[in-house]
Amino acid sequence: MVSAIGYTVLAWLLGLLADRWGRKIVVTAGLLISLVTSLLLAVSLAPWQLLVIYLFFGLGLAAIGPTLMAYVADLSPPSHLGRSYGAYTLSIYTGMSLGPALGGWMADWLGFRLLFVAAAVLVGVVLVLALVFLPSFRRAPQPARSSAETKPSWRRLLHNRALLGCWLITFGGCFGLGAFITFAPLYMKEQNLSVGQIGLVFACQAAVNALSRVPFGRLSDRLGRRWVQAILGCLLMALSLVGFGQAYNLSQFLAAAAALGLAMGLGFTPVGALIAEVVPPEARGLAMGGYNSCIYLSMMLSAAIMGAVMSGIGFVCGYA
Repeated sequence: MVSAIGYTVLAWLLGLLADRWGRKIVVTAGLLISLVTSLLLAVSLAPWQLLVIYLFFGLGLAAIGPTLMAYVADLSPPSHLGRSYGAYTLSIYTGMSLGPALGGWMADWLGFRLLFVAAAVLVGVVLVLALVFLPSFRRAPQPARSSAETKPSWRRLLHNRALLGCWLITFGGCFGLGAFITFAPLYMKEQNLSVGQIGLVFACQAAVNALSRVPFGRLSDRLGRRWVQAILGCLLMALSLVGFGQAYNLSQFLAAAAALGLAMGLGFTPVGALIAEVVPPEARGLAMGGYNSCIYLSMMLSAAIMGAVMSGIGFVCGYA
């Protein structure tokens, strides 16, 4: 929770700094912070130390996430933005799936303290690769304009209705995702699923979500109407959440989870490309920072708000 709060608050600011200072500086600084926090976790002793460390861990993530999304837009041809963001999010979900699995195995083998040291070494390797391979330009080349026009501006972005629409659909979709992630284990346990079966349902959702990203990215490039795809994905996500609330056995939960993963791939993949298209290149870091903040803020609010809703009206009506 502490790292998520830090990420939500700082993603906007660090996205802006990536626009002004340069993408490579911010990404490598974020990786360096992640390396240091991993080493500090290996030697931490008190709960307050963990709180401080995870706050800085959120700072490191906030420096990396929005800036890499802006990098993708800078480096990708406009005709390939969808598939580029599909590949980007595929790599995120692959890492998030492999990380806990490998981390659990290494923790059993080495213990938690050595696990964090190993994580720091891995981040160090990534940091070296970033220094070597990431280009140093700040943004894609643009026609000459005045400094007032090229300076990232909150005021201009907050009047960009297309960008606000991208943020809003992200916020709403992640609110639903937060309800799924937070309360699905409780609901499935209530329906007498075992721990292994609950894990299988989550694995199904994650696998379909990840594997659908690149095909749906290609589809958004080919159709050229990304906003239609995003809306259809959001509607399918709503229907899948209703279906999840109606499920009562393993096969039904798996079907609803697969539909949810498919909906996320369909709806979320074109949003990153849309943001890159509707904002000027010199404001992409700030826009992507807002996008990432919407993700974490909505999921935190979903966990807080939907807890009261689920307890009041039950899981079936709560998911509806």
